Amino acid sequence: MTLESPHPATQTPSPTPKAPARPAPGNRVYNFTAGPATFPLEVMEQVREDLHDYGGLGAGIAEISHRSQEFKDIIEEGEALLHELMDIPDDYRVLFCHGGGQLQFSMVPLNLIGLKPARKALYVDSGSFASRAADIATRYGYVHVPAHSRETDYDRVPKLDAEILHQDASYLHITSNNTAMGTCWRDIPHTGPLPLVADMTSEILSRVVDVRRFGLIYAGAQKNLGPSGLAMVILRKELLGHSLPGTPQLLDYTSLASDRHSMGNTPSTLSIYMMLLILRWVKEKGGVSAMEKTNAEKAALLYRVIDGSGFYRGFALPGHRSPMNVTFDLPDAALCARFVAEALEAGLYGLAGHRARGGVRASIYNAMPMGGPALLAEFMTAFERANG
Repeated sequence: MTLESPHPATQTPSPTPKAPARPAPGNRVYNFTAGPATFPLEVMEQVREDLHDYGGLGAGIAEISHRSQEFKDIIEEGEALLHELMDIPDDYRVLFCHGGGQLQFSMVPLNLIGLKPARKALYVDSGSFASRAADIATRYGYVHVPAHSRETDYDRVPKLDAEILHQDASYLHITSNNTAMGTCWRDIPHTGPLPLVADMTSEILSRVVDVRRFGLIYAGAQKNLGPSGLAMVILRKELLGHSLPGTPQLLDYTSLASDRHSMGNTPSTLSIYMMLLILRWVKEKGGVSAMEKTNAEKAALLYRVIDGSGFYRGFALPGHRSPMNVTFDLPDAALCARFVAEALEAGLYGLAGHRARGGVRASIYNAMPMGGPALLAEFMTAFERANG
């Protein structure tokens, strides 16, 4: 969104007062990128140590066999912690898949669109990734979009009327948090017997959700779970066994589930190990409910500045705002570019908006400490004072 500048063309904006020095240790920045995203510092320090020598083996964590007892202990603890932290019932399976979140755009229809003879799936279009997921699903069956927010440039989550859900459909797909647009589903829709599938890539473990409401949840790791290239899938066991003919083995949930730990092929061992460290960290910090409380406080710091300003304009409607991805615009593109550049000088990294919509985006996932949004809010106030 490009708005008219309040400044005459001949006026040169005043220099923005410098924000406080970059955060410790050393020259580390506050990393607001949307993914791959920031990690807890203590996790990175542990990984640095274990890359050289894991548990006194004399071999690094990235070198050990996925069939070793050491890795078996890692993946078993990781699965157990996911069940504990998310209260995953016994009739669900946790799978670890290659390819990250976007490979699930194909894996979901390959495995679920054949649940009913019509080979139909429903996709709610609430943003760029939701739209992409729906488009890819058309390769495997018929896709119907029962609700979308395209006409308002995805500034809200569309209203979904349960009365228009097609009962001959195999599943309904939503993107629970829209990373590019900064919107999220505050209230998860009720779909009755129709399996609900959710892409939770950019909000997994950030708030308490009732897993029982979903047939399948998937999440790319690179926001709140670990490094990129890994996806975690939680699915109800009764949905296994319906893959389309010709589904490749590594894309077949049933094939992955036939091995106790998704190890029909060598899994992303380092990524799964880092995920375990993050799950331990989440538990140590008080679990998902504690994450949710802290995330709301972090987001409130930024939304207060936006709402109290005539200079910044929030993109997402207030009732649809994401606690994970705060999106906003400045009066014009030049000021926006200047904001991002000067923010980087102040130790605030990765604030450029997604290429689909521009502007500014601050991604404040679980690992972002409170100091990051606090410093950004201070910088925003100073920048407005100098340029508004």
